Amino acid sequence: MGKKNRGLLAGVALAVVASAFAASAAAADRDYADAMSREHAADTANASPASLTAPAAPVAGSAVVYGSVGGRDLSGWLAMPRGAGSIRGALIVIHEWWGLNDNIRSMAERLAGEGYAALAVDLYGGVSAVAPQEARDLMQEAMANRPAAEANLREAHEYLREELGAAQVGSIGWCFGGAWSLSIALMYPDTLDAAVIYYGRLVTDQAALAPLEVPLLGIFGAQDRGIPLQSVRAFEASLAALGKDAEIVVYDDADHAFANPSGQRYNAIAAADAWRRTQAFLARYLEPATPRTR
Repeated sequence: MGKKNRGLLAGVALAVVASAFAASAAAADRDYADAMSREHAADTANASPASLTAPAAPVAGSAVVYGSVGGRDLSGWLAMPRGAGSIRGALIVIHEWWGLNDNIRSMAERLAGEGYAALAVDLYGGVSAVAPQEARDLMQEAMANRPAAEANLREAHEYLREELGAAQVGSIGWCFGGAWSLSIALMYPDTLDAAVIYYGRLVTDQAALAPLEVPLLGIFGAQDRGIPLQSVRAFEASLAALGKDAEIVVYDDADHAFANPSGQRYNAIAAADAWRRTQAFLARYLEPATPRTR
């Protein structure tokens, strides 16, 4: 067989492999969307009194453009400690499958109340959902264009590092955003300073996790069928085998989205303990802002 024919065959083989990989990834995304649809079938994004928890200290929140992808501005919600001087620790805050809504803005402000600059990103291009089918459609659209979502998060990371001058940057996300919190840790395996994952889709392959040097806090519910306990334990085992800095917490009586105060599965006791653990974890790796000097 001539060199030219061997080259053609090799190219065809690579194309077949790439096509099979893409098909497998698309099938996994569909399965994930199906699982989230089942978990959220009876949910709405209606706010409840619990979603109005005030920050621990005064904060200022406002809409901000934090970058651009494909010629389109990226708009998010930036919450800052009021009266802050130098920003030290900052967080990329990643929304659930509902999108960047009032609940996520409120969570960004609670994080700012702990002393951090909290940038709530928008992976849905300015749209949020109020019903499960809308949320599914938006999530699938975002997953189908993963490079754009990754570029979005890179813009957020650069904004916090370069524009705000944050010395440390971490990530936190819930549900769809929990999966992306792990993803950005894998995108910045030795430069992201901390990552918090609330019941997000997991990576259990040790080869994929091996480069990871980011401290992790994973928070899950044992009753969650969308992110089943088996996958959580496999994730935990892979991290332990690799000697990674990770804390995995499972609440026996909690379901998917148990920490969402605007959801129908809100578990106040588990959510309060998870928030306490989140505060303690972030305090170990991110410094609060320094007061402005007069």
